[in-house]
Amino acid sequence: MKLRHLLPLAVLAPLALAFTTAPAPTAADTNLTKIKLPKGFVISYFAQGVKSARELAVGPDGTVYVGTKDDKVYALPDRNKDGRADEVVTVATGLNSPNGVAVRNGALYVGEIHRIVRYDNIAARLRQKPKPVVVYDKLPNKEWHGFKYISFGPDGKLYVPVGAPCNVCEPEEPIYATINRLNADGTGLETVAYGVRNTVGFDWSPQDKALWFTDNGRDQLGDNLPADELNRATSPGQHFGFPYFFAGDVRDPQFGTGKNQGTYVAPAQKLGPHVAALGMKFYTGKQFPAQYRNQIFIPEHGSWNRSKKLGYRISLVRLDATGKKALGYETFAEGWLQGQQSWGRPVCLLVLADGSLLVSDDQNDAVYRISYKG
Repeated sequence: MKLRHLLPLAVLAPLALAFTTAPAPTAADTNLTKIKLPKGFVISYFAQGVKSARELAVGPDGTVYVGTKDDKVYALPDRNKDGRADEVVTVATGLNSPNGVAVRNGALYVGEIHRIVRYDNIAARLRQKPKPVVVYDKLPNKEWHGFKYISFGPDGKLYVPVGAPCNVCEPEEPIYATINRLNADGTGLETVAYGVRNTVGFDWSPQDKALWFTDNGRDQLGDNLPADELNRATSPGQHFGFPYFFAGDVRDPQFGTGKNQGTYVAPAQKLGPHVAALGMKFYTGKQFPAQYRNQIFIPEHGSWNRSKKLGYRISLVRLDATGKKALGYETFAEGWLQGQQSWGRPVCLLVLADGSLLVSDDQNDAVYRISYKG
């Protein structure tokens, strides 16, 4: 490690446990050879030992923050910019499934199941485990579809979904099955989308700033129904069907009776059934070839409710020149599922400043980096 000779001996022992150097290939590393990518792309580990890695966010200095479904939040600095984190720093502990992370004005926002908290001046306090400031603490505390994916939109608002507390039901409170936004200080909560069963991933079009989001269809309608969804919201207040319709045209046998399909917004693109599409991202970098720019990449966490597993991959949705219409849906990266056994489950994506694409994995406890070598 290049920094070793610069560090006092007293600090070398604890740092040795935290740093993830570039070791010789191990049995675990051979898994990466199983990943199939288009020609010219390569995948490597950005970080390992990141337990239950979920949503990703990046700070102004390039430090990557990782939410989890455990109780911790991690930071992954890459100070020498070599495409691999220098260490895995535990930023916070004792949280309630802090899946969501976002960075704004030097502060790290964390979305727990029941609240949103903030860690100010986080880059200078990575090792201090600072006490969080509570931003908003009136979110429901139910765990079913309770993971919060958070992100700041082009309007400067913090967006947070609240999933349905069930497989399928009439939500008991209006806040369930929605996407909401609030000011950065926690004031002004308002709902912007209804009928959203469970979104754990959204992003805004770099072309027209429209909100796009993935949504997971209900279970227990068989192997092939309904499809997961990629949706486009064009204005606040639209309803996307839950619990009455799924994938635009699958009427729920219990709750859809008497409902008009045309009342609800159909998906921009149907995805695979039960693939558990999660933390999507528009590719806004310049490293990948031009045909990938402004297109949508979607990590598919993988099915549990199918007799034959599906997902466990990263898909690509291609859009037309306007960025408003989906033209097709294809596999971009696969290999986390071998036969019917998975060794990894992609969760969330992040485009770095150099144009590479990070992928979190909460089964393999890792963050990967996909880059284009040409």
